[in-house]
Formats: sequence, C-alpha cells, structure tokens
Amino acid sequence: MQFIDTHVHLNADQYDEDLQEVITRAREKGVQKMVVIGFDTKTIQRAIALAEADPDIYAVVGWHPVDAVDCTEKELQWIEELASHEKVVGIGETGLDYYWDKSPKEVQQDIFRKQIRLAQRVNLPLIIHNREATADVLRILREEEAHLTGGIMHCFGGSVETAHEAIRLNFMISLGGPVTFKNAKTPKEVAAEIDIEHLLIETDAPYLAPHPFRGKRNEPSYVPLVAEEIARLKEMPVEEVAAITTRNAEKFFGI
Repeated sequence: MQFIDTHVHLNADQYDEDLQEVITRAREKGVQKMVVIGFDTKTIQRAIALAEADPDIYAVVGWHPVDAVDCTEKELQWIEELASHEKVVGIGETGLDYYWDKSPKEVQQDIFRKQIRLAQRVNLPLIIHNREATADVLRILREEEAHLTGGIMHCFGGSVETAHEAIRLNFMISLGGPVTFKNAKTPKEVAAEIDIEHLLIETDAPYLAPHPFRGKRNEPSYVPLVAEEIARLKEMPVEEVAAITTRNAEKFFGI
C-alpha cells in the first residue's frame, strides 16, 4: 500500500534531532509523498528547503491565522513570489482561529481574504485552518469566491453538514489523527458519510497523533492508522482507502 501525507510539519523544531529517521520510517510504512506546510517565515524557509532536497516532498506556503498580526504586505509578496517555485503546490495554511487570541478576529479575516485572492492570482489551491470559526470561514470562502481555486479543509473537525457545504465550495475534506480517537463522534461520522472521492488523509505531525499514540509526538509514518480507521468506518478494505486517497491527493496537488 502507498499513502500520501497531505499535511505534515517536518519543518517543526520537534524533528531537529531525528528528521531523516522520521522520513525513513514514513517510507517504510508506504508513505510515498509528503506535503510540508510552511506558515511563517521560519517554517516557510524550511519547507522550501525540504522540498528542494527530496523529490517526494512538496511545500505549501502561507501565513497562519494565529500569527496574522505579524503578516504584512512584505510577507504576502514573498509568499506570492514563492508560489512560482516548482515544488510549491498550495497556499496556506490560512484561515481563522478563534481559540487563540494573539491576532484579533478582524486582522485574521483581512489576512485570510488577502491569501484567498493571492491563491487566485497564482492559481494554487488553499489549505484551510479552522478552529472555532466555521461560520466565518465558510462565509469568507463564499464571499471571496474561493471555489475558483478550491482547496482542502485541513484536519477537518466539523459536522457532516459543514463538510457537504465545503465540498460544494470545491474543497476536499482531510482527516487526521482525531478520527481515530475513541470519543471522536463527529469526525467518525464525517469519515463514514462523506464520499471517499472527497477525502484526503494527513497527520498534521508533530501534532494530533492518532490512537494508540495520542499525546505523543506524531509523525508521518502514522498516516496508515488514519486510513485504517476510515476503512473500518466505511466497511471497505484499507487497500482501497489507501489507493483512492492517494489518487485524490495526486490529482489535487498535481504531483
């Protein structure tokens, strides 16, 4: 079986001591390609470097909503310039995060809108971060005509109804470690109900490690555990889940 981890932070400090071992373990588990997400100056630089050094690693560049207050026109221009890099396959992660209060809501919304427009100019899909801001995320995606580029609802934690709304807006639904949590009723409902043609899998490593590693450092070698749980919920072979989500990712990113 082969898998693609569509959202991983190999550029995080948590991998400074054993990055190559982490990548090797992923490949041993069949994770053939990985998409590394940059969301501020340091992580964007690292994502580009990783993508340039490895033919099976790709980069996404953007600015995280928590840090929106630090994003100026200079950073946005830099992101737009990087979008032409041959290994850059998306803009993000961007969106809204109302859990943390570092950046005011109006600042987050402004930077979110600017990145949607940027994605449209460079014709790349959006990778969306949404935490406790579903209504505003969907409203802004509609108002800014984000369906023109489409994108991914990363580590989706919303309802089945919200998933259908996102799909109507030309967005894929990406599921990560939380779908494996024993008490994760809503993600399991989404995994069971949403057509697999609209699903992707990810780790969001080093965060949100799946069961039985919950609470520990996550890594891309665990992405098969996400596929196994989706297969269980859909009552289909895990080989089929692996094949379809891999095909979905390759088509979506053009990789």
